[in-house]
Amino acid sequence: QVQLVESGGGLVQPGGSLRLSCAASADIFSGYVMGWYRQAPGKQRELVATITSGGGTNYADSVKGRFTISRDDAKNTVHLQLNSLKPEDTAVYYCNRAPARVDYWGQGTQVTVSS
Repeated sequence: QVQLVESGGGLVQPGGSLRLSCAASADIFSGYVMGWYRQAPGKQRELVATITSGGGTNYADSVKGRFTISRDDAKNTVHLQLNSLKPEDTAVYYCNRAPARVDYWGQGTQVTVSS
């Protein structure tokens, strides 16, 4: 069964940090480029960061230098470390392959940055 399960979101003050995790089934994860996406209220979903099977990373300009994507191939897991969070980072965060597969979207995890 195709499955992506995101976790780790929460409410954090500006400047704070969170670590998101995404557990994937092996058929989604192994050997593929994985990405983290986010969707803020009233906005389209956007790609935030990607990581190749070899560990190469790429980031949206809005998060470069603040977010770090990583993967654990032994556990079929991809992580996103969020540092120096800003109110504009508030969104539901999702993982998926990059490019995304429409049938792979999970429930996401809510990140709210507010004082």
